[in-house]
Amino acid sequence: MHRRKLVQALQVYLNRYPEEQATVDRFNELLSNHANCFERDCWAGHITGSAWLLDPSHRSLLMTHHRKLNMWLQLGGHSDGEPDTANVALREAEEESGLSVALMSEEIFDIDVHAIPARKDDPAHYHFDVRYQLQTQGDEFVVSSESIDLAWVPLATLRNYTEEESILRMRRKWQALSEK
Repeated sequence: MHRRKLVQALQVYLNRYPEEQATVDRFNELLSNHANCFERDCWAGHITGSAWLLDPSHRSLLMTHHRKLNMWLQLGGHSDGEPDTANVALREAEEESGLSVALMSEEIFDIDVHAIPARKDDPAHYHFDVRYQLQTQGDEFVVSSESIDLAWVPLATLRNYTEEESILRMRRKWQALSEK
């Protein structure tokens, strides 16, 4: 089953973050009930992959001023049939930044379910976003057509770019990991 790897990774994630049981349950429901959940036309929701992409110093996060949503977000995008969400995060980070990137950990860093508004022929739907810690050796990015802009945002001033709770939650998780 092409969904088994993600189901197993979500269980490992839940063991680390038991307070996120409700979100893991939503992921598992989508994975159990929608074989096409890795396709962008699964309107019950679809799996996406994102990158907590850090600079070599691990003090700045690469963020995109997303063209369609007009907000600052982490890099990421649709699975487009790829069930390996870490590969999706890597692919999207490279496509959206032009940088060479690498996983810092194969474990899921964060998960989030968020609403996407209706646009053109697409109805409103949900993204079930699986996020990974990535790093790059360089810092000279290229802005893709999907972005208005990209910026290396110092983690200490992240709130100057976003009040999005899921991004701030990732910063808290990163800080907790960094203190270990």
